[in-house]
Amino acid sequence: MVMTTVKLPEYGMFIDGEYTPAESGEMFEVINPANGQPCARVAKSDARDVDRAVRSARRAFESGEWSRAKPDERAKVLMRFADEIVAHAQEIAFLEILTSGATVRRVSNADLLLIVDLLQQTAKFAQEYEYAKTLPMRPFPQPSHNQVWREPVGVCAGITAWNYPLILAMWKLAPALAMGNSIVIKPASNTPLSTLKLAELAVKAGLPKGVFNVVTGPGSSVGEALVTHPEVDKIAFTGSTEVGKRIMQLAAQGVKRVTLELGGKSPAIVLPDADLDLAIPGILFGVFLHSGQVCECGTRVIVHEAIYEDVVQRLAETASRIRLGNPLDEKVGMGPIISETQLKTILGYIESGKQEGARLVCGGSRANVPGLEGGYFVEPTIFADVDNRMKIAQEEIFGPVLAVMKAKDVDEAIRLANDTVYGLAGGVWSRDLNQAYRVAREIRAGTIWVNDWHMFRSDAPFGGYKMSGFGREIGRYALDEYTQLKHVHASLVHEVENRHWYSIVLPDRA
Repeated sequence: MVMTTVKLPEYGMFIDGEYTPAESGEMFEVINPANGQPCARVAKSDARDVDRAVRSARRAFESGEWSRAKPDERAKVLMRFADEIVAHAQEIAFLEILTSGATVRRVSNADLLLIVDLLQQTAKFAQEYEYAKTLPMRPFPQPSHNQVWREPVGVCAGITAWNYPLILAMWKLAPALAMGNSIVIKPASNTPLSTLKLAELAVKAGLPKGVFNVVTGPGSSVGEALVTHPEVDKIAFTGSTEVGKRIMQLAAQGVKRVTLELGGKSPAIVLPDADLDLAIPGILFGVFLHSGQVCECGTRVIVHEAIYEDVVQRLAETASRIRLGNPLDEKVGMGPIISETQLKTILGYIESGKQEGARLVCGGSRANVPGLEGGYFVEPTIFADVDNRMKIAQEEIFGPVLAVMKAKDVDEAIRLANDTVYGLAGGVWSRDLNQAYRVAREIRAGTIWVNDWHMFRSDAPFGGYKMSGFGREIGRYALDEYTQLKHVHASLVHEVENRHWYSIVLPDRA
């Protein structure tokens, strides 16, 4: 019997408008989390490759072909980029699903639509943006003409997490490109394929070579080389709070601008008047989307004691019906965890919940999916009677684990909601909109949903309070993050004898 070995597809980095191997010639394997098997081989970059990519981005920026192009010209390229994504939607979706474990239902019905809409809206915002503002004339300290200009930052570095490769890349790409910057993106090594495809399509849409580059490899070496490179002017990072702290330390050495979108432990408050027919599926959507591997998942649910047991029972009954399986199957609602390492981390948190006395009402184990025995699946898991001091209530699990807590009134619910180091998102379920807005005002987080979850708009900002980071992504608000402010002063006093302030330093000219 002759054994045949399937040759895996191979991908280079994307530098200066084309795919290229690593200087070392090394490659690494990308694993399909649904079956635990390799699905591709990708160039393993090192500091030399980072230097190539950054220098390519710098040359492109300094040439002015993109950085000094008119906003209308840049907008046209962004619109063509969106068109290319639509034309290659099936291939992009497959790459995203294959490496991240996202379900086809999610990628096809949400992710692709979101990134296309963001490109189109950002192109519009770039045309409307106030690149120059004239300040009002003032007699003091002298008559003068003054403007404040917005200019591109220069070379930006984008470092993205593995949970939403397409969306997280686009949240950095769209505003950076719209404002005339060049960018080097380092996607997570678990999920580099869809980002590489975006770079290819951007050049096809007319983006000048070198404006958008992708380096692939481990964050500990490639990411740090990118963050510390002297030609990088700004860093935009999405990932864990611990890695975000490290990036801030490294960026400080070069006094680089940084925006950070970090972890979360988002609370959902359920008030007694909530419509539970709406809230129950909404809460489960909020926590179990992408198997709970979303930074702003509603992983803590704080329920008024009057409806607590009813809510717990209905959550458990409904969650038990979520279908796990091959993410390419349109009937599947939850796919795998990204890796075996993350799988073990989640199971460790589940065990800690049991040990600390929380009541397990749903799930709690690794799931066995027929035909995908090597896949990294975890059952939708719900703990009730959680104390907010427990690990499962305070630490970001990044998996399908929900902690349900009881509150005696609204004030206690708000106190519990804010009793966390994070502040990325939050929400409230209530029929009383005025009461919901009062709760929304009290929760210290960057995004608050009322009777909903995971709803993003291309014209609304996203970012965190506290240890969830700083800076904002998406829409008009993100454009400011990718510009420098410059004040330009032109004196209207033309006679030297009338410039009395010169006498502060110079001798009397009389």
